[in-house]
Amino acid sequence: MLSLSLLAAAAILLVAYLLKEAHYRRFKQYAVLPQLKPSFVWGHMKAIHETGLRGRPGQHFDDTMFDIWEELGRPPVFFTDFRPILYPLLVVANHEVAEQISSASSLFPWSVTKSPTNWLHIELNGHNGMPLLEGTKWKSSRKRFNPGFSHQHLTTLLPLIMEKSWLFMRNLDTYARTGEEFQLGALLTNLTFDIIGAATLEVDFGAQLDKASQSEFIQAYKRLVASFIDQDNPLTDYKQKLFVRWRLERKVNRLLTEMIRGKLSESKQLGPDKKSRSIVALASKDLDTVTPEMLTVIVDSVKSFLFAGHDTTSILLQWAFYELTRNPGAMKAVRSELDDIFGPDPDPTIVRDKLLSGEDDAMARMVYTSAVIKEVLRLHPPAGSARYSKAGTGLKLRMPNGQGVIDADGMVLYICHSIIQRDPAVYGETANDFLPERWLGNTDTSMQTNNLAAGEKTGTTGVPASAWRPFERGPRNCIGQELTNIEARVILACAVRRYDFTKVGLGELDLDASGQPKLNAKGEYEVKSELYRTRVVTARPIDNTVMTVKLNPKASFNL
Repeated sequence: MLSLSLLAAAAILLVAYLLKEAHYRRFKQYAVLPQLKPSFVWGHMKAIHETGLRGRPGQHFDDTMFDIWEELGRPPVFFTDFRPILYPLLVVANHEVAEQISSASSLFPWSVTKSPTNWLHIELNGHNGMPLLEGTKWKSSRKRFNPGFSHQHLTTLLPLIMEKSWLFMRNLDTYARTGEEFQLGALLTNLTFDIIGAATLEVDFGAQLDKASQSEFIQAYKRLVASFIDQDNPLTDYKQKLFVRWRLERKVNRLLTEMIRGKLSESKQLGPDKKSRSIVALASKDLDTVTPEMLTVIVDSVKSFLFAGHDTTSILLQWAFYELTRNPGAMKAVRSELDDIFGPDPDPTIVRDKLLSGEDDAMARMVYTSAVIKEVLRLHPPAGSARYSKAGTGLKLRMPNGQGVIDADGMVLYICHSIIQRDPAVYGETANDFLPERWLGNTDTSMQTNNLAAGEKTGTTGVPASAWRPFERGPRNCIGQELTNIEARVILACAVRRYDFTKVGLGELDLDASGQPKLNAKGEYEVKSELYRTRVVTARPIDNTVMTVKLNPKASFNL
């Protein structure tokens, strides 16, 4: 009996200790940080879920975080507790704090390490893809692939980008003839798949063709990406999804490995004057032999390029066409600029010939077009950046305006671009408005501009460089941002004068009694309901941007 009593007493003491420890972790450990009221059982999960329900159906996580940030009084950071399901999360909502995380330091020579939550998308990025590598392995991989993503090399890809853009416009012509509704996002995703496939491997994925004509690889890859839809829904059969994802990943890896192995072998057999100029060929030109380990690194890196390379540009262009349809002043300005550069005829053949000739440095003259791109990326960034400093590392983050220093170890540090780039403290009363003019004076979206010091001002409104970060900043900024910039300018130059788009469903224009769109005080067309973002790994328009399209009266079906 005594031993049972001792066991019972020990059990009671253990439970009491565990409850005390749980109470400390839930209510006291991070009590100094701004946060919603936590629940002992749910942490902040229940409160975040309820905030999301008050928002729009299926809205992106970042939009829910934005609502919480406003509810808390717009603090520079705030804490969200997902334990024990996920790591505790510090949402970074201030550009000065974000800069401390993304910059090189004595603790982190290549910026704060990536978050372990990035492994949730391991099937898309691969175990050895650049997004998941750290330290000298990351540095070596970045150095190897940098030449293929340099501006000088990417300008040699203009003929390729033009060729793929022609297929995109022919598909648009088909919808212009029929007048039927279509998903602009699907067309742009297929276009950018074709471009990144040709740029990385000199392979034609046939993504813009009918499904039966598409390559086996691109069909498998699309299914792999689609398997991440509703991944946060607890009602989803998660085990079944994991099996489907595992099976598709194996198929994608096998097909991609075969393609890369074939391209590397082909490159070795070509003479010096016929060498491939693909990104993979440039990255492997110094390799006498490609070891199995190096082949794995190349395969995983290409996987990450394929995902980021098609996704970012597709999202950017969807929002660009949408914002221009509801902002007549911006549409008029961008079309006027393109008329000045390429002449009044919107025939994309003229655009192509002038860009390929290098005449008058037409690309550099697309100043307002670049301002549109920069403003779209500010308002609609595809993703944030998650970092992590292990407990005991000693990472301290200084809050702005002398608000103190916090210990940032042991939490996922989520640099939330969607909040930072709409901060009224930086962007003023127009923080949520589409206003490309704010960037005139510095419309450059290149890596060089992205490396400006945090306090340097950009544009006529004096925005700090660190407050615009859709490609992230610091040593681990996006390697493919130059390609995105070139693609976006080329596609807009070819299509924005040739077509008149009309949004259908979410974001549809509100018309007056005479059938004309209503103009508000900001110079925007009123809409019946706002188009917003959802999560499919990254932040995409929830309806894939359903449109109808007509040929502009100045254009003709001549492609």
